[in-house]
Amino acid sequence: MSSVLRPPAAGPDPSPAGQYRPISSHLAITPPVSVVIPAMNEAENLPYVFRTLPDWIHEVVLVDGDSTDATVAVARELWPKVRVVPQRGKGKGDALTTGFAACTGDIIVMVDADGSADGGEIVSYVSALVSGADFAKGSRFANGGGTDDMTFVRKLGNRVLCAVVNRKFGARYTDLCYGYNAFWRHCLDKIELDCTGFEVETLMNIRVVKAGLKVQEIPSYEYLRIHGASNLRAVRDGLRVLRVILAERSNRRELRRQERHSPMLGAFPGDPEDLS
Repeated sequence: MSSVLRPPAAGPDPSPAGQYRPISSHLAITPPVSVVIPAMNEAENLPYVFRTLPDWIHEVVLVDGDSTDATVAVARELWPKVRVVPQRGKGKGDALTTGFAACTGDIIVMVDADGSADGGEIVSYVSALVSGADFAKGSRFANGGGTDDMTFVRKLGNRVLCAVVNRKFGARYTDLCYGYNAFWRHCLDKIELDCTGFEVETLMNIRVVKAGLKVQEIPSYEYLRIHGASNLRAVRDGLRVLRVILAERSNRRELRRQERHSPMLGAFPGDPEDLS
């Protein structure tokens, strides 16, 4: 897929959107981009979130977690064509999977509703995808990234957990627990998300590696939440992330044991990692 701005070729336009959409002075795309924003009582923060979203995106899908404030009304006022999807269950993972299922775009971008993410960075994520990546992963610790919203304890925990994932799954991440990511819709068929909580971000990062998808990290800057208080708890959520890592590691070992004894594949020597 070319990333060079050029007029459509003669004849029927094969693109889903029916036209090229300029997204910068040197880049145009045909795949429609959906932005998923899980939100619960974020009415005060949504103006900051929507203000940074580029006007060329195909759709905004707001997943409302049964808000008791004016979250839905504010979203519709700010973005009249916003698609509001009610969340049936609980947790960030449940909200995201609900939003993913509602998307009609070929590219899906995850953005938090607390005002900590800059929507202007979406162009970098999309550029990586149309240039060949399957999954564009935001990183606060890649060269050019940063954060105003992490305590020393959270930074240390993120670094340790990231090192564990890199060691056990062969990844090369610089950041693990960050929710600003983008990917081609077809990736959902390969990672099969079955997590309802905050740890869904870690699960996605592990499973894209296990699926052999091409990942590109995107430097991203995380700002402080503008209004309200975060539900994150460093120790509690860190333990939940660790449980996900251990569960995925156990699943990987079990799969390899099954492959070794598969009559279709035949037996082969044990994986040294099974001894770790």
